[in-house]
Amino acid sequence: MITSMANSKVKRLAALAQKAKMRREEQCFVVEGIRMFREAPADWIREVYVSESFLQKHRRELPDSQPYEILSDAVFQKASDTQTPQGVLCVLSVPHYELSERLEAWCTDTERAPLLMLLEDLQDPGNVGTILRAGEGAGVDGVILTKQTADILNPKVIRATMGSIYRVPFFIVDSLTDTIDLLKEKGMTVYAAHLDDSVPYDVPDYTRPTAFLIGNEGNGLRRETAARASQYIKIPMAGQVESLNAAMASAILMYEAARQRRIHTNI
Repeated sequence: MITSMANSKVKRLAALAQKAKMRREEQCFVVEGIRMFREAPADWIREVYVSESFLQKHRRELPDSQPYEILSDAVFQKASDTQTPQGVLCVLSVPHYELSERLEAWCTDTERAPLLMLLEDLQDPGNVGTILRAGEGAGVDGVILTKQTADILNPKVIRATMGSIYRVPFFIVDSLTDTIDLLKEKGMTVYAAHLDDSVPYDVPDYTRPTAFLIGNEGNGLRRETAARASQYIKIPMAGQVESLNAAMASAILMYEAARQRRIHTNI
């Protein structure tokens, strides 16, 4: 059992939770909680740590084939990124998805048109995580993010995904404008959430290959990015509300696409 907060493994766990640079260098990230442990793909798991009290109550939760390290409760609290830790955390390998390969598969699928989310420079980890979670529920095929978007492996993003991080492919791109051009070349229509010269969001046909473009919470989309969109759409607002936050707007768009596709399938 590890009982010292000065232990190198404990310091590393805390650093992985706090430092995006370290996560990038080691190509791993930390998840916490029983649900996140249960749902983690076996081939992603590098290390498992449990608190002394968790082991006493939930030893049956730990597969015999899974090695783990025990931390004293005080040390686990130090290593944890949450105020009320559940007593189990894992270090996982970062998955790698190739956008070009996925695009080829999506765009040649005659059974189902791809549905993607494109996020430009979103800063709120909760928004990013919620978009992944809602995206899984709406049937999104993948999420594309700029490097300036909140780190998708940030513990706050991971918690907000509620496990969807394991099942929704994500792609971090150098140039979103180049990516939009590539999507359009592949036959996808890219819709930008934008107020200028836009149509209500429930007017276009999303049963075809579709991507939704969402901009920064405060500044919206960059002008050059918005200019690459195939069409501008907006969510009409009543009262004095000017707009919705990025995660809520994204969910509305994704579920409108899902609704249209259900109807189209049942015709």
